[in-house]
Amino acid sequence: MTSLLSFLNVSKRYPDGDREILVLDRVCMDIDAGASVGVYGPRRSGKSTLLRLAAGIALPDSGAVSFQGRDIARMAAGERGRLLRREIAFMSSGDWRAAAGESVLDHVATSLGSEGLTMRQARHRATGVLDRVGIGLAGAAEPAASLSLTDRAHVMLARALAREPRVLVLDEPALLPSLGDRDRFFALLRSSAREREIALLMASEEMSALQGVGVMMSIGDGELISTETRGTVVQLPGRRRAGAERSGR
Repeated sequence: MTSLLSFLNVSKRYPDGDREILVLDRVCMDIDAGASVGVYGPRRSGKSTLLRLAAGIALPDSGAVSFQGRDIARMAAGERGRLLRREIAFMSSGDWRAAAGESVLDHVATSLGSEGLTMRQARHRATGVLDRVGIGLAGAAEPAASLSLTDRAHVMLARALAREPRVLVLDEPALLPSLGDRDRFFALLRSSAREREIALLMASEEMSALQGVGVMMSIGDGELISTETRGTVVQLPGRRRAGAERSGR
C-alpha cells in the first residue's frame, strides 16, 4: 500500500559562500495515514528543512518527496499550491500573523478563502473548529492580535484543522509559558488528529514536547534515524560522504 507521505533518498544543500552545506543526506521515511511522528534535534540540525520539504514549501536537490505516490517536485506550481492548501497544513510558532482589528473568528475563516466557501460558510466552519480547540464564542470575537501565547497556539491549530488536511506538519508548534499549558495543548493536538485520522509530523528541540507520538526520530549530521523498533516510519540513514560539509537549518 502506498504511504501517505514518503521521502526517498532526499538530500538538501544550501550555499554558504564558496561551499555548500549538506543539511539532509539521502533521508528515507514513510508516514501512513493517521500516524504520529516526532523528530527531535538541536538547533540547526535540519529539522525545519525536513518539515518544509514534507510540506512542499521547499523542494529537494535530489531524491523524491511524494504525497500518495506522486512526486511533489514534479507537480505544477498550481497543483503543489492546492496540495498545501487542502491536503498538507504547515504550522510554526514563528509564522503567527494577525491583521490589525481582525477577530479570532475571521482570522480562522479567512484561511479558508481558497476552499470555494462563502465568508458565511467559512465562519460557520471556523466557529466549530474554534469550539473544538477550546475557544468559545466570546473568545472568537476577541482581536486576534491581542491573544496570549496559549490562546495563539490554539487559534493556529484551529486554522490548520479548519482546512481538514490529511497531514499536519508542525515546527516547534507551541512555545507556551508553562508545562501545564504545553501538555494540555499537545493532548488536544493528538486527540484532534486521531478524531480526523490526520497524520502528524512534529519537530522540536525539546524531547518532552514530543511525548505521546507513535514513532520518535532524531535528526543530526544530515541523517534522520528512528529510535523505535516498530511503527509506520522506516529510516535508511545515508552514508557519510568524505569531504562533505555538514550543518543544519
